[in-house]
Amino acid sequence: MPSTELVGSSDPLCNLRGEIDEAIGSGRAETASALLDELWRTRSSPATAAFVCSRYEKLRDRLPLTAHRTALLRSFTVEPLIPLLRAAAYYARIDLRVHVDDFNTYAQAILDENSSFYRFQPDSVFLAVRTADLAPDLWFDFTTLAAESVHQAVRRVSFSFEQWVAAFRQRSNAAFVVHTLEQPSYVSSGILDGQLQPAQADAIREINKHLARLAHQNPGVYLLDYDALVARHGRLDWQDEQKLLLARLPVAAPNLLHLAREWLRFLLPLSGRIAKVLVSDLDNTLWGGIIGEDGRAGIQLGAEYPGAAYLAVQRAMLDLSRRGILLAICSKNNPEDALEVIEKHPSMLLRPHNFAAMRISWRDKLEGLREIARELNVGIDALAFLDDNPVERELVRAALPEVAVIDLPNDPLAYAASLRNCPLFERLTLSGEDQQRTAMYRQQRERHQAENKFQSKEDFFYFLGQQAEILPLTPEDQPRIAQLTQKTNQFNLTTRRYSEQQISEMAARNECKIYSIRVRDRFGDHGIVGVAITLDQAQDCEIDTFLLSCRVIGRTVETALLSYVAEAARARGCQRLLGSFLPTKKNSPARDFYSQQGFATLAETPEGSRWALDLTRQSIVCPAWIKLTSKTENTIAAQHS
Repeated sequence: MPSTELVGSSDPLCNLRGEIDEAIGSGRAETASALLDELWRTRSSPATAAFVCSRYEKLRDRLPLTAHRTALLRSFTVEPLIPLLRAAAYYARIDLRVHVDDFNTYAQAILDENSSFYRFQPDSVFLAVRTADLAPDLWFDFTTLAAESVHQAVRRVSFSFEQWVAAFRQRSNAAFVVHTLEQPSYVSSGILDGQLQPAQADAIREINKHLARLAHQNPGVYLLDYDALVARHGRLDWQDEQKLLLARLPVAAPNLLHLAREWLRFLLPLSGRIAKVLVSDLDNTLWGGIIGEDGRAGIQLGAEYPGAAYLAVQRAMLDLSRRGILLAICSKNNPEDALEVIEKHPSMLLRPHNFAAMRISWRDKLEGLREIARELNVGIDALAFLDDNPVERELVRAALPEVAVIDLPNDPLAYAASLRNCPLFERLTLSGEDQQRTAMYRQQRERHQAENKFQSKEDFFYFLGQQAEILPLTPEDQPRIAQLTQKTNQFNLTTRRYSEQQISEMAARNECKIYSIRVRDRFGDHGIVGVAITLDQAQDCEIDTFLLSCRVIGRTVETALLSYVAEAARARGCQRLLGSFLPTKKNSPARDFYSQQGFATLAETPEGSRWALDLTRQSIVCPAWIKLTSKTENTIAAQHS
């Protein structure tokens, strides 16, 4: 496809590229990165991708990028996609290394434990196989097949996927993302296919249903709905027949970016590069018009155009909320006018209880965003910002580059699609805590209000009536345990990230113990908020992972969990409890934890510190205001100093 990029010194693209090279040459890495972001955001193309990747190679050691290794197993040509994928990953602050296995050798690669892609040691693997390549009889020869032959083909292909998943799981802990099989643009029997038993479309759907069951049964296996992706962008226009025949590339040039972005939707949550909070403006974003000028009756919001566009935005936000993303408001407005709409307008889908935080005033939005992050106890980089005003968006980009700014088109009818297409909100698992997250933060506000009434923290802790329960690892809780290791940054002593599959494999080892802690108080249920993973080594017990959700930091729950870990280790005959603190940019709240609990320093280096507790002489005292129990043991009496 011919490039539409202009050549010449007056071309803004050339000027921008020159600015990028000048910033890199003068050592201004953050400026160069911001300019590269602007280039990719405004000109996402193969030519731009190559430039972005080449310049980030010069910057990667000077920027806070998350490293991730992915492997592509395929039955078709994917090489033109790689620069697009890596450029999009760089835009999301992921330093992506990609291994592309040999063409059409996916089965051999999975079954051979010495294959090059296993040696690559990927964090994630994509299995991208076309229906025509894996099931040519169902794709090309369907009209010649008897019913039993169709059923045999479905069983054969389904069994192949079973074998590959099982073999992969034996050899790798990486996330395994499997493409579903796509439907043909025209079924072989025409409209007769709808009358046939079995039908061609039904046979392919049956294989995809089997894939869904496989993903459900195997932790760390995920489905990429390739058929839905093709349909979304137009089945008839998805493929380039000439390129398919000449280069085995079944994706037309305009659609290469769509496939790369679909892969990225999985890579972001797998890399931990996600947004936890969506902060939205109000006027011309959640409703049409300006409340201060148009009044409640004059704004555009409802089932008819143009109000339906804003209703669609609210519906999308509700869907995100049910996925565990917190909603917040940051708007320059009269608080009374805005709250009247949110509370009383008959067409509003979002009500005050749907928002975890609100900043409605005439103050600077930048300070509002900072305050929201502080109130919700999340990093500023956990925020995503939604605003119809391009000036406000650019202001946030410039002053708070850590905040993800969602670009909106000129037409409000496309706002909701832009929100739904944002990969920062993608999740691969959904826990009970995710679904109740907004309610939990509402309870948190009530706790803060109650705390202000007490003169001492101890009195407040007694008032809370905290009940902490140590839970055994169950299949139902496993996604939450893995999620906490992947997302918890502030109170996380080692910041080791584990997948569901890795958690499952660790739990199967006799020397490994995995504890989680659930906390309730008079205001509600926090859910599972902490994880400790230990490894017994002769007479020592090594703490591999110790973390606590930001929701309960400062409530002494961390001491209660450690007291259980120490007593359990002592009961198994261990004489020392060992632990490490590995510093990151975000886990400073956990820096002094071991010293505060009476551990002795074994070593301190720039890379971290080592600590030990003598279990033959020392104990960790569970706070008297916490009732600590175990689901598999009798109540543990609170220890008092």
